[in-house]
Amino acid sequence: MRVSFADILRLVSMVIASIGTLNSHSHAQQHWHRHTIDQSSEGADGVRLADFDEDGLTDIVTGWEQGGIVRVYRNPGHSASKKPWPAVTVGPATSVEDAVFVDLDADGNLDVISCCEGETKQVFVHWAPELAGYLDERKWTTDSFPEVAGRTRWMFCLPMDVDGSNGIDLVIGSKDPNGQVGWLESPPLKSARDLSQWKYHQWQDAGWIMSLRSFDLDGDNDLDVLVSDRKGSRRGVYWLENQNDKSIAQQWNRLDVGGEKHECMFLDVIQHPNGKPTIVCPTRDGELLIFVGQQPVTSIPNPFGVKSGKGAAWGDMNLDGRMDIVHTTNTGAMETKVAGVSLLLGPGQLAPTAQENEKQAWTSRAISDHEGTKFDRIELLDLDGDGDLDVLTCEERDNLGVIWYENPIRKP
Repeated sequence: MRVSFADILRLVSMVIASIGTLNSHSHAQQHWHRHTIDQSSEGADGVRLADFDEDGLTDIVTGWEQGGIVRVYRNPGHSASKKPWPAVTVGPATSVEDAVFVDLDADGNLDVISCCEGETKQVFVHWAPELAGYLDERKWTTDSFPEVAGRTRWMFCLPMDVDGSNGIDLVIGSKDPNGQVGWLESPPLKSARDLSQWKYHQWQDAGWIMSLRSFDLDGDNDLDVLVSDRKGSRRGVYWLENQNDKSIAQQWNRLDVGGEKHECMFLDVIQHPNGKPTIVCPTRDGELLIFVGQQPVTSIPNPFGVKSGKGAAWGDMNLDGRMDIVHTTNTGAMETKVAGVSLLLGPGQLAPTAQENEKQAWTSRAISDHEGTKFDRIELLDLDGDGDLDVLTCEERDNLGVIWYENPIRKP
């Protein structure tokens, strides 16, 4: 059989095309490159964000649970973001579960609040120095709020203005025994540093608070508090309604969203294109829960068959205009190792009903390799300045520390 030159060209083109397809598929399956911000202590437990030096770059604060310290990380800029970041230990905090930035005394410098469980049972404020000394450990001081010391095992803090007066207040949540959600009422700013002047008000009993998020859930132009509670008779996802009434700020109404049959972990919330708040909440029951407004819950399987979901975050990770989900988990109990950080590529716009959402196909992709077993809450931001969202998280059991995964979508 004679083969023409045109046939040969056609065959060569087909081979090249098939190689390109294979390379493209291989690229999609590659693990994202991991960069270490810090692994100098033990048990990195959560990442919270702010810009303490107002240079337009996002900085980080993290509590190290087993290390018993809280550290702040200064963003060194896009070109240096893949190396360890400049850091300072802002204070001791034994059994620390959460740390967050807030300018508590309105002096222009971001202080840090840390919540501690175990036998510590305290909420600390780490007072920041002037910016020139911000990275000098010797210039930081630490105090404890006496109103809540020893009351319960504190897990999370949300700075927000609850009552519309004085300075910023602190919404705080804990876990059993004596688990609860409440808020620390700020005194007049001139007394902000006198922690004996802060008053505590309990809102709800709780089992084990995982998330406290401020979001306008009822569309009335004020911020409510979205909560996930993983344990106890009143567990699930719910919100506390801001009624813009100082006289009833001590008792906001609880409105249940769902998930009461699940261990609900670190959730995320965005505004749906139809104007309704849309929540994604991982569980330790093998499922991700999606709530759109008042619709029934949508349930989709955790990626790669993992049972113990930990964190979830919404983001357009492949720049196709669709919302995807980044997911973290605890893989320690699994016999077969899988990625502890993964991506669920969205099928398109979320459908108007839960039933339609469950029929849509979500595609799982590994972000991490098999290193690390206990990952935490997630922040999505562009750390290398290439125009896509990278994944910032931490891993506490295998001591990967404070880490971020580089989104390869912009890479050739």
